[in-house]
Amino acid sequence: MRWLSRWFRPDSPDPAAALYAAAVERARDPHFYAAWEVPDTLDGRFELVALHVFLLLRHRKADQVLGQALFDTMFQDMDRALREVGVSDVVIGDRIKHMVRGFYGRIAAYEAALAEPALLAPALLRNVYGTRPEVAPEAVEHLAAYVRAADHEMATAPDHSWEKVLPEGVR
Repeated sequence: MRWLSRWFRPDSPDPAAALYAAAVERARDPHFYAAWEVPDTLDGRFELVALHVFLLLRHRKADQVLGQALFDTMFQDMDRALREVGVSDVVIGDRIKHMVRGFYGRIAAYEAALAEPALLAPALLRNVYGTRPEVAPEAVEHLAAYVRAADHEMATAPDHSWEKVLPEGVR
């Protein structure tokens, strides 16, 4: 978890930005795209960032201020990214609203799926792999195993142990 410790320091002026940067860095791991068939597209990358931010939010519920700041940081970055790819100012608000609604839907789906393990692979298939016409069932199961491991690791890490927030991967 060294990659996370270099982003977050307890005395960091903006822990939400540091956590978000860590989630984005983790979501960019080429293994997700090459081995587990996550679409290497804007949608696929958004899905992995959303999944990692969900995990962070799930295990930091006690700190609502940090959670809200992490959410705000994520969608400020999404706004910036959409502007960089040329989405016009006229439609950007609608796009962000659509993304926020989608993120809330994913939170609900992933919360339910982590409570009922049989729901996780279908939730990941629908959301993360939704733009792929076909995906190997093994790829979805590997991602599901990773999510379960990340959830477990984050649940068992002490609140002050930021180095264990997101695992390096399940390979």
